[in-house]
Amino acid sequence: MSAGILGTGHYVPPKVLTNKDLEKMVDTNDEWIKTRTGIEERRIADDDTDTSDMAFYAAENALEEANVQPEELDLILVATVTPDTPFPSVACRLQDRLGATKAAAMDVGAACSGFMYALITAKQFIETNAYKHVLVIGVEKLSKITDWKDRNTCVLFGDGAGAAVVGKVSEEKGILSFELGSDGSGGKYLYQNPDKYLFQNGREVFKFAVRQMPKSAVSVIEKIGYHKEDVDYLIPHQANIRIMEAARERLGISEDKMAKTIKKYGNTSAASIPMALSEAVKNGRIKDNDLLVLVGFGGGLTWGSVALRWGK
Repeated sequence: MSAGILGTGHYVPPKVLTNKDLEKMVDTNDEWIKTRTGIEERRIADDDTDTSDMAFYAAENALEEANVQPEELDLILVATVTPDTPFPSVACRLQDRLGATKAAAMDVGAACSGFMYALITAKQFIETNAYKHVLVIGVEKLSKITDWKDRNTCVLFGDGAGAAVVGKVSEEKGILSFELGSDGSGGKYLYQNPDKYLFQNGREVFKFAVRQMPKSAVSVIEKIGYHKEDVDYLIPHQANIRIMEAARERLGISEDKMAKTIKKYGNTSAASIPMALSEAVKNGRIKDNDLLVLVGFGGGLTWGSVALRWGK
């Protein structure tokens, strides 16, 4: 048996912040944002909605789709850099709220790569028969660490959550290969500054991502002896449309085979990939036996990718 995804779910706050809204807040304009990032709007959680709330809504959705009860969960992994509080973890808050009485729980911190790190961690527990069901969530409330006076960063980020229930699937399905990596020397390009705001050197992060994301995507395909043309659907981290296009072109797949939620959600960090996956599943864009590539990069600097055969 292999480790695969039994169900997905996602949640976005109802409040929409458009580029036109941002024009009234900082010195920017809709055309500039769309041209350079591909973003038109993003979702912003209100003061009464925290990271753990969004995680809970996405988790309920994923558990229902997987037909798994909270008490059947063995482990909860939450990828986030914006927890409600430094401790207790979002995962522990979620464990209590779900009623997952048998589950261990911890948060994973790898910024935008967090979901990939958590998913691959879940794979190990499932394939060693240590656990049967692992709930993996990527969730961020980036609005609370965004400097809304900094036009270089505030146009990029949004809030949301994506979830996946990981468990055993048949041998030819599930996660077929993976790659994780880090380059701590690049940590100075993307971090939370002493004022608690997110800082990004856009030029350096862009250079890193355009190089690393396509390379990592190709790597997981080659590891299983497949070719680029065998990929049915690409789910990249939704950071910047130009970076995403670089990965798509490197794989040589058509535009309709790449998930694109950046236009309406912006960059939601660790939530980005699971949100895009869940939406694609629910829209019928992903079908049984499809070969998927999920790939992301983030602060650290970090990156991660998987090749996954969809189905149970």
